[in-house]
Amino acid sequence: MKTKILNKLSEIERDKNIEILFAVESGSRAWGFASPDSDYDIRFVYKHKKDWYLNLWDQKDSIRFMTDNDLLDGSGWDVRKALRLLAKSNASFTGWLFSPIVYKADYDFLNDMRQLANENFNPVSGFYHFHSMSKNFEETLGSEKMTLKSFFYAIRTALCANWIYKNESIPPVLFKEMYTLIDSTYHSKLDELIDLKSKRIEKSNDPVESELIHLVKAIVNENNSAKNQLVNKKPNPTDFNHLFLKTLKS
Repeated sequence: MKTKILNKLSEIERDKNIEILFAVESGSRAWGFASPDSDYDIRFVYKHKKDWYLNLWDQKDSIRFMTDNDLLDGSGWDVRKALRLLAKSNASFTGWLFSPIVYKADYDFLNDMRQLANENFNPVSGFYHFHSMSKNFEETLGSEKMTLKSFFYAIRTALCANWIYKNESIPPVLFKEMYTLIDSTYHSKLDELIDLKSKRIEKSNDPVESELIHLVKAIVNENNSAKNQLVNKKPNPTDFNHLFLKTLKS
């Protein structure tokens, strides 16, 4: 599959006359709890030739593609758009940056972006992104609408918000790296559920132990009580502009 993905990315570079600076996996495959029919959520950042950025008029700054046969779901942002969103601590984008599955990369650029993300991370922005998502997913817990997928989305987003509240840093992409936030008695239960999900389709509604459902609700409640304790951190615009200019010159 990696070869197919790399071939698709090369095709996009040729067709769009761009250079892909890095391309990673996002979503459940990067988080570590994919199902057999999970899409490959390919996310990438690219740059145009320097003259493209001198145009008086705004131009399209994103690229999308989907291939039904290979389950490839691709989305890419121009480097200027990516840096602007990173300055806002966009949680989706920080997830791209720290994905454990990297398909291709200019590692000098990727490491610069990761450093920029860590140094300018705004806990308030990241927390509210994940906390609002977890509250939405929480509504399905224990109901007929709950699937294994929705359960894992609920607990992951709740743990991400909890991580930010307790560490004031970007949460890990790999789900299991957040096990440190919960009692060890839950670890094996979650591992078993991850193993089950790896054998079931995305919409599987296999039952989840009530103990795990209560765990998610408890984390969400803890996050809700702590939401006003976080401190806003403003980004340093000069650092972002410096990396933008450096990237265009390279």
